Amino acid sequence: MASMEIDSASSNASDPDNPRFSINVLQLLKSAQMQHGLRHGDYTRYRRYCTARLRRLYKSLKFTHGRGKYTKRAITQSTVTEVRFLHVVLYTAERAWSHAMEKRQLPDGPNARQRIYLIGRLRKAVKWATLFAQLCASKGDSRTSLEAEAYASYMTGNLLFEQDRNWDIALLNFKRSRAVYEELGKVGDLENQVLCRERVEELEPSIRYCLHKIGKSNIQASELLHIGEMEGPALDLFKAKLEAVMSEARSQQAVSMTEFHWLGHRFPISNAKTRVSILKARELEKDLQDSADSLPAEKRLTIFDKIFTAYHEARSSIRSDLVSAGNAENVKDDLSGLDKAVSAMLGQRTIERNQLLVKIAKSKLVRRHDEKNEKVTKPEELVRLYDLLLQNIADLSDLVSSGRDRKPEEVTFAEECSLKSIAFRGERCFYLAKSYSLAGKRAEAHVLYCHARSLVEDAIQKFRSENISDPKIIEELKTLIEECRANSCIEHATGIIEEIKAPENLSNKISNMSLTGAEKKPVKYLLQSLDNYESAIANSNTKSAPRIEAFPPAFQAIPRNPIVLDLAFNFIDFPSLENRMKKDRKGFISRLWG
Repeated sequence: MASMEIDSASSNASDPDNPRFSINVLQLLKSAQMQHGLRHGDYTRYRRYCTARLRRLYKSLKFTHGRGKYTKRAITQSTVTEVRFLHVVLYTAERAWSHAMEKRQLPDGPNARQRIYLIGRLRKAVKWATLFAQLCASKGDSRTSLEAEAYASYMTGNLLFEQDRNWDIALLNFKRSRAVYEELGKVGDLENQVLCRERVEELEPSIRYCLHKIGKSNIQASELLHIGEMEGPALDLFKAKLEAVMSEARSQQAVSMTEFHWLGHRFPISNAKTRVSILKARELEKDLQDSADSLPAEKRLTIFDKIFTAYHEARSSIRSDLVSAGNAENVKDDLSGLDKAVSAMLGQRTIERNQLLVKIAKSKLVRRHDEKNEKVTKPEELVRLYDLLLQNIADLSDLVSSGRDRKPEEVTFAEECSLKSIAFRGERCFYLAKSYSLAGKRAEAHVLYCHARSLVEDAIQKFRSENISDPKIIEELKTLIEECRANSCIEHATGIIEEIKAPENLSNKISNMSLTGAEKKPVKYLLQSLDNYESAIANSNTKSAPRIEAFPPAFQAIPRNPIVLDLAFNFIDFPSLENRMKKDRKGFISRLWG
């Protein structure tokens, strides 16, 4: 949507010498941000859009800054003769802000030099936002002036928030911006009210964090983490600040963490970066366990991704230390064992994540008509997920079984992995049978259901023999046995019914055969598939009667006698045949006159 569609050029035409312009600032910025990168957090793309937008505005307003040498041209109240001059100031502030946020989102965070540059860009954004508010106060209507004041207060709060100082002034600016958007959310159209309420919700975490830093709030760190789960471009700076605070807290806690315990082993941790990464992963695992029932599946998958990132960082640090360990055998053995333990933890979390994906897929499998138009799961997708689980179990079992001196805990863990592998094989066989059943292959489905039942019964027997009492797993396996028994009986009965009705169905299909059929576009004619072994009549997946051949037959090209054009005749020198020609005999008189 073009930005000019949001603005009305002159909302107060009563004073032609001093026209008042109207800009719906929040709606203009939200539409630009969502359409040009910030829907996915791409601040680089949004900064480039602001630069291109400014270039077009400068050119259309003929407000360029010289041809060869840059000549500064200030925008003052006398300069603003139309609404696009206000757009120039607004998009300049947005470009500086998006550049600062781009530096904030660097992979390893901004270093000292980049942080100085980041704060400089935020100062530039505050400068242009303040100028925008001043120009709107004199050239804009009352609503535009209020929105501009709220925008300038928000930018000032962001600068102080990033500088880690003057928390009371930052709090005052955020509250001022929130108050304006709360009042604006009570008037106007529905879309504008929704946008204002969203901005109020985005400002709330920053206000609560400022209160926490001032000491006027009893909010805990865990509550701050829950606030950080909210989405929106206005919260990205808050999330970065929260992550920095949590990293600092983890660094302080990691000082006391000197060993990593895993399956009876104790591995010393000397690298501070490794300790912080492992501590971060453990905190995320604790959050995942505490809120396992309350969190939706999408949020849990996001937490799993963060856990994987933390363990990968820890493993990268361990392997870097292993390279620089030199010839110290004891240090190398400890680092190798720690790397094995972290890799095993990563494998366990991968299995848990894939089990969550299986749970999500099973919930979508039973849906016949999805109200949200989501894709319904096919049995083949569950078969693929169980293949991944079996591969993960095999990799984890191989990893734990490797090594010379194995602890009893490692042996027990490897046995549990083998038992889980048998259970996963049974469930995979069950859903493979479902896929064959949907394809109409009754005999194969019946055999697979019986095989799945035997695998699950074997798994239950081994669970009991190993004294592994997990009521949830045992109950799931018993339910699966009942489903295998029921489905195998259904497939057996359906197969017998289809076999009894096969001759009747075959005769009906033969009687329905026609030369071409009523459809204009038949799938395939029988005379074109004479080399195929499968019968088109007995196939249960065909939706229409088979066609013999197209009639009337299509025109075909036939050969005919060629037309000979002798082009070389005029270019051939033939030999003389005069000596072979018969000569006429002449009489005496003809000789005299000849």
